[in-house]
Amino acid sequence: MKTKVCFLLIILSISLQAQETRKKAIHQVLDSWHEAAAKADFHTYFGLMAEQSVFIGTDAMENWQREAFEAFSKPYFDQGKAWSFEARERNIYISADGSVAWFDELLDTWMGTCRGSGVLENVGDAWKIRHYVLSITIPNEEIEPVISLKKSKDSLIQKQIKRDW
Repeated sequence: MKTKVCFLLIILSISLQAQETRKKAIHQVLDSWHEAAAKADFHTYFGLMAEQSVFIGTDAMENWQREAFEAFSKPYFDQGKAWSFEARERNIYISADGSVAWFDELLDTWMGTCRGSGVLENVGDAWKIRHYVLSITIPNEEIEPVISLKKSKDSLIQKQIKRDW
């Protein structure tokens, strides 16, 4: 019985170490991704994204597939003026088989505090960003003026959007 318990503890320990190693690698990918944008390093930035990936920005119409996001972003990177996001807090979660991770992070940005969230996939030996969502945080007690501010634009967007499912 003691042998079985020891064996299970060893397996659990190895599993926890593997999870921590994966989390460190994911932190490194996300930190490098943000750093590449701050340094306007186009190739590193997009190299950390999967071939099929999406970036969802703060504007309701910003749902960028990678190729379109590259085209939109290239002039900013070429001018050396991309964007600078620094993670202040990050939570990472990993699937049981270790192939997919999802996260949320609080960011210090030129827009103030924002939230990023997304999904990474382990492709070969590297984690790649598949999906990223950037959101502006709004304190609950300040939401009414924001709702009023965006009301007319939202009504136009709602008329534009058509359900296709």
